[in-house]
Amino acid sequence: MARIGIFVFGLISYLVFFAVFLYGIGFIGGFLTPTSLDAAPTMPLAQALAIDLGLLTVFAIQHSGMARPAFKKWWTKIVPPAAERSAYVLLSSLCLVALFAFWQPIGGVIWDTPEGWPRMAVTGLYLFGWLLLLYATFLIDHFDLFGLTQVWRRMSNGAYREPTFKTPGLYKLMRHPIYVGWLIIFWAAPTMTVAHLVFAVVTTVYILVAIQLEERDLIRQFGKDYTDYKQRTPMLVPGMGGRKMSTPARHAE
Repeated sequence: MARIGIFVFGLISYLVFFAVFLYGIGFIGGFLTPTSLDAAPTMPLAQALAIDLGLLTVFAIQHSGMARPAFKKWWTKIVPPAAERSAYVLLSSLCLVALFAFWQPIGGVIWDTPEGWPRMAVTGLYLFGWLLLLYATFLIDHFDLFGLTQVWRRMSNGAYREPTFKTPGLYKLMRHPIYVGWLIIFWAAPTMTVAHLVFAVVTTVYILVAIQLEERDLIRQFGKDYTDYKQRTPMLVPGMGGRKMSTPARHAE
């Protein structure tokens, strides 16, 4: 019964993540969802800004803090190891649900792309960011990244095998295509409001900090394999940095 319960928990966590993923497309893009980054303001600027920064801070602490090895070591004394990743995915998703529900628009337009092909092009780039993000997760084992592999192996009495170091597809060109997808999503805005700009700046800073924490953990996990990979492969932009000298690394985030 414990194995079934863990599997059901993992499946529910994944379904919640996927619903949040789909809602996020509309929330950030400003279409088809009841809340959005760019709605009309409903409260004073200072109050709205404080709420938005608080929501982003809570997500950053949870999302990055729970990914650290020291936390995982402590956390798996409380939750079954097979459910650890699913619990992480579920809590990250719930933090995003809170952000979607309580985000406070600020108003003020930084830029507004003209109608017609310019707006279609920016919207297309925005949607491309989501496709890139999803594709990059499948390159490094989507179902392991979101906890389904772990709960399925527990359900079937199979031993869980830690991901090996590899660099498939886009990971040969850049170390973090998932984060490149996120950056495109945050900045490819047909209409950039002040609230959207705050969101994009804060999340970009978070990504740059998270990469440093993640790569520190990956070096500890994979040693010279990852340090060599880091030296020869650009972080985010193909062709920028890195040295010619490949075997993704499992993302800790």
